[in-house]
Formats: sequence, structure tokens, C-alpha cells
Amino acid sequence: MMDKKLTANHANPQKVSSAFHLVRRLIGAYLVISWLTVAVIIILSLVAPNQVNSEAWVRGIIVAITSILTFVFANRTAAGKPRALLRLRIVVIVLLIAFTAVLFFLPLPVWMKVEQYICTALLLMTAILIFRPIFMRYKEEGRSEST
Repeated sequence: MMDKKLTANHANPQKVSSAFHLVRRLIGAYLVISWLTVAVIIILSLVAPNQVNSEAWVRGIIVAITSILTFVFANRTAAGKPRALLRLRIVVIVLLIAFTAVLFFLPLPVWMKVEQYICTALLLMTAILIFRPIFMRYKEEGRSEST
């Protein structure tokens, strides 16, 4: 399905499939790290409460919830839904801005700042991939079929 659309635009289906697979893995890693962070926050709240503050709780839960949304968009994009690619691009850019602001302005524990840097790196790699020309052709092909 997706490969046929992209072949018409002279894109290499193998490259496209590989790029989608990598995007899904990056966002999957972001999802797992986000939810593990929530688990760590819960555990640390019980055994070392000085390692968790209210900002960590709020930030951890927000990141975990947005990771689900991002994962859904990545999967829909991989399934060949062009609007999902647009949504994924918007969410990734907004998240990158939010992560950057949080790292500079929110008083998080050091361990959580490290986690936030890792999530930022995963999202940055995702952004680099989803704004590549191969994804631009995918978007154009999907738009021309939907009209």
C-alpha cells in the first residue's frame, strides 16, 4: 500500500520502510523511557523522597502521556496516513521546544534532567528523519490521493 504510492514518486521503498522503522523505534524508546520515569518517580517517592519534587511529578506524567500520543502518530504515519505525518511533525516540534524550556527553567532533580536530555535527543533524531526529503515525497503523494 504505502510502497506502491511511493514507488510512483520514484522513492526507494526500502529506504522509506527503513526510515519509518527507525522513527517508530525512536518514538518507542521515548515512550518506554517516559513510562519508566514515572515508575522511578513512584519508587523514589517511597524510598528517597528528597530525589523527587512536585515539578518532577507533573513533568513526568505530562511526558508519559504525550509519549503515547506521539507513538500513535508514528504508528499511523508508518501505516501510510499522511495526516498523521503532519501531526507527528507538529507534536515533535512542540515537544522539542517544551523539553528545551523545561531543561532551562524547571528545577528538576539531576537524574530527571538526564532523562529529559535523553528524550530530547530521541525527539531530535526523530525530527531530523521526519523532515527529510523522503518524507516530503510521502506527504505530497498522500495529499494528491486524498484530493
